[in-house]
Parts: sequence; C-alpha cells; structure tokens
Amino acid sequence: MKEKEKSTPKAAPENDEKLEINKSLFQVNKDLRKQREAELEAQQREAERRYAEKEKQKREAYEKQLQDEKIELMRLKQGIVEESESTIHEEKEEEVKLSFWKKIGNFFYHNKWWLGLGVFFVALGGYLAYDLLTKPNPDMVILMLCDNDAVGNSAYLEEYFTEFGEDSNGNGKVLVSVYYIPYSDDDYQNYIKGVTNKLTNFLGNEESVVIIGNKKTSDELLEPEESFVDLSELYPDDTHISGKYFYYLKDTDFADKIGVSKADIPDDMYLALRRPRGLINASQEDMQETYDKDFPTFDRIIHDLSK
Repeated sequence: MKEKEKSTPKAAPENDEKLEINKSLFQVNKDLRKQREAELEAQQREAERRYAEKEKQKREAYEKQLQDEKIELMRLKQGIVEESESTIHEEKEEEVKLSFWKKIGNFFYHNKWWLGLGVFFVALGGYLAYDLLTKPNPDMVILMLCDNDAVGNSAYLEEYFTEFGEDSNGNGKVLVSVYYIPYSDDDYQNYIKGVTNKLTNFLGNEESVVIIGNKKTSDELLEPEESFVDLSELYPDDTHISGKYFYYLKDTDFADKIGVSKADIPDDMYLALRRPRGLINASQEDMQETYDKDFPTFDRIIHDLSK
C-alpha cells in the first residue's frame, strides 16, 4: 500500500502542548539521572581526596625523615658529633592480624559502594535475562492506547483476539498479545506508569499495526490521515465504521466477548489499522511485513464483530 504524499501540516496547538508535556517528562527523567550521577561523582571525588591527603601526609613524613637523616650524617662526617644524637627510625604501622572473617568484613566495609553497584547490575542483568527467556513470543501485538482499566485488564481480552490469530512465528502456538498503555489526561500518572517511554518505543517500531484507541489517541498521538488505513474502502458497507479510519466498538458485542460491562465501552473507543510507513526505528518495508502478517487476523475480528 503506497503512502500518500502530502505537505507537512502545521502543528496544532494541542500537539504543541503535548510536545511540551513529553519534553517536561523527559526532562524530569534526565534531571533525576543527572542528580544521581552527580552524587556518585561527588562521592568518588571525596574518596579520591581523602586518599590523596593520606598519601601526601605519608610522603611528607618520609621526606622529613630522609632530610633529618641526611643532616645527621653530615654532622657525623664533619666531626661535630661522634655518634648520632638520635636514631631516626622509619615508623612502621603495627601490623594488625585479623581473623579470616574479620578480613572478609573489612573488605566488604571498604568496598561497599562498588559491591553494591556490582550486585545491582548483576541482579538487573539476571532479571532481564530471565524476562527475555520466559517472555511469551506473540504471533501478533495489538496496542491499546487509551485509559480504560476495565478493558485493558480484562482476563479475556487477549483470549478473544487469539481466537482469530495465526501461528506466524512457527512455535506451534497461537498468541495475540495486547500491550495496554493507559494514556490519560493525568500527566503525573502517565509519568509514574512510564507511559511516555512506552509510547516512544512502541510507536517508533513496526511490532504492531492494530490499535485500540479513543478520541484522545487520534487527537494527540496518531494523526488519522497520516497514520491510519481508510477502513471505509476495505469495508464499504460496515455501519460501525465512521470517519473513514475508525471501527467503533460501542454498538458491537465486544463487551460480551471480553467479559466486561457494555458501560465499559465508551462511544469513542475504536479499532484502527496503522498505515505502513517509515518510522524512527523501522523502515516502511518492515512495517509492511507486519501489516501483511496481521491483516488477516484483523479482518477476521472485524467480520466477527459485525455479524
């Protein structure tokens, strides 16, 4: 499917406001990271300063000792004194013998910061490896980009879509996953739930072309004329399609199929199909491949809901 050529539209005020919101959220993340880095750098500088001060004191004491011994030797050679009036000894710190367990405790005490960081990164690496190995490999991904916990957390949501899926990855199982990203008007909740980062990631790659959205989704995240396929051309006689790009779920039996109340399906909730085009982290060819793979499942879902 060829992408329509058109001039770049002027940014709407709402888009400007969204960019400012996203910018502020990214700035908070950046400031927190910089603050933590500054704290670690300050701690490192303080440790280095103390070490340098201690080494300086040792060096000055040793240099003074050498100077005193040199003067004493000159006095002896000149016959000023017959023997050394004072015996200068290199002061050695008394070696403290520690038990095995005290040596271990001493090691952990002096290296607690580095050990703590090491343990953190090892734990993080282990978690990421476990998550990667145990994470299901879905045949298809649907993005739900609206704030609706009843639908997004429904135990039957993925089960319903999976009924129409295909084993595209060849692992002998069919799985359609719904990634619920509760994009709302509450900027604080968006930040706490990592909504901005998830949107940047998933809307910038080709992993999904099927969208569950609402008016806020199409007003602020995805410009319909640029981002969505014209469903009215694919399903010209379907009364659930309005505005060319949206298949509205309100007057279907979608609520019954996923086990929620009909009141949980608002008037503006819809299904849409993303248009294959070049993205930040994917080419148009990559997205076209996902579109060709997922469209048959989307088509079966539309026909089921329109019965």
